[in-house]
Amino acid sequence: MAALLILIPVLAVVLLNLPRRRWADPFILPVTGAFCLAQGLAALAMGPEAWAAPPPLAQLDLIRLLGTPFPVDAMARVMFLAIGLVGLCTTLVMRLWRPEPERSFKTASLLLLIIAAMNGVVLVRDLFTLYVFLEITAIASLVLIVVERGPAAFEGAFKYLVLGAVATALLLTGLALFFIMAGSARFDDVAAVLAAGRTSRFELVAIALFLAGLAIKAGLVPFHGWLPDAYSAAPAPVSVLLAGIVTKTTGVYTLIRLAGVFGHQDRVQPVLVVLAMASILVGALAALGQRDLKRMLGYSSISQVGYIILGLAIGTPLAMAGAVFHLFNHAVFKSLLFVNAAAIEQQTGTRDMDELGGIGSRMPVTSTTSILALLSTAGLPPLSGFWSKLFIVIAAWQSGHRAVAAAAVLASVITLAYFLSMQRRVFFGKVAPRCAEVQEASAFALVPAVLLAAVTVGLGLSVPWLFDTFLLPLERIL
Repeated sequence: MAALLILIPVLAVVLLNLPRRRWADPFILPVTGAFCLAQGLAALAMGPEAWAAPPPLAQLDLIRLLGTPFPVDAMARVMFLAIGLVGLCTTLVMRLWRPEPERSFKTASLLLLIIAAMNGVVLVRDLFTLYVFLEITAIASLVLIVVERGPAAFEGAFKYLVLGAVATALLLTGLALFFIMAGSARFDDVAAVLAAGRTSRFELVAIALFLAGLAIKAGLVPFHGWLPDAYSAAPAPVSVLLAGIVTKTTGVYTLIRLAGVFGHQDRVQPVLVVLAMASILVGALAALGQRDLKRMLGYSSISQVGYIILGLAIGTPLAMAGAVFHLFNHAVFKSLLFVNAAAIEQQTGTRDMDELGGIGSRMPVTSTTSILALLSTAGLPPLSGFWSKLFIVIAAWQSGHRAVAAAAVLASVITLAYFLSMQRRVFFGKVAPRCAEVQEASAFALVPAVLLAAVTVGLGLSVPWLFDTFLLPLERIL
């Protein structure tokens, strides 16, 4: 059944873009939102047996091609849920954005295509097919960044394009080397060759190339130059999508999947620890000096992705559970922050925090959900971000990386500092002159904000059940 998560959105894009498609204009956003909602509910409700069942059209060659190699494990279900949840919120924010119908239709079509490609990234177990889905996601995301055609959008898209091209070259070269070594691009075949115990320079070069390509897509330091510009220049719903799930799927999730293939402890761990700590500290410190709300959130994303990679680098069952948990948490609370940023920009006409102030009394729901999101990001109990960070820090301490654990805690304090500064400048204090007539955002911003805030609080209060149901099974997967 997992193959349908790729096939259905692709078919929807084709059918809705047929000639004389004006009839489809009112339906494309509801169709996209309904699919995302159905995917999220399926990830929650359907067990492993249902995912393994053949689809109704199993005799079609395309279905067999997509469905056969895709085992759906606990981590895949977590990613399906995150993709569905963030995709649903993105469709709602698209209604808040309100571009002209032609641009809205194209944006929604690209959103469906990105969702299909991200589902493919989650499911594949072959390096070449993985590369294809990564490129589909990257190209569609590039078009979405530049859809408004302003100078800032072109600058952000240009940086995304240049570094994306570098990542493509690195991934393709690494893929070619792995194919030469293993005679196949399948994960199992590549892992068998690398596990044979003959670590040559040839193999190390291939691993380094692939890791560097994925580090660019994840926005890790020092490959992060594109991320703040792309996040801040993109239209509001595109920022929600990019920050909430695209970077997590194409970069972070893929690193988690491939770390086991490449040989986690002896080859990958030292590099990942350095990348993780550089991202945690540089992202947090860079966020301190930002005036643009979305740029600050972009640098914050770099820092939070570093925590996920740190859990991956430590590699113990507790650390891996914390990494996947924080991946999902970050998708939720960062999407919430970008939804609120979209609402603030829509209502005030600016993202400059120095021009804002005192809007908390006029936008109480946005202010309250923003507080919940920032506290979860900083790792304060009992919100979900506290638990995932706690798992990672404890795992680092237990594994002997005590300086790393201390630095991770310090970065959380810095995170709390810049988010409290943001909350004070935007929502508290005297009402800024340009905010005198500001009112609360529409339901298209409030519904996703309340939904994501509820998930953040609910996850934090449900950790024992989550640990038994979703997180502990990762020990058998990773």
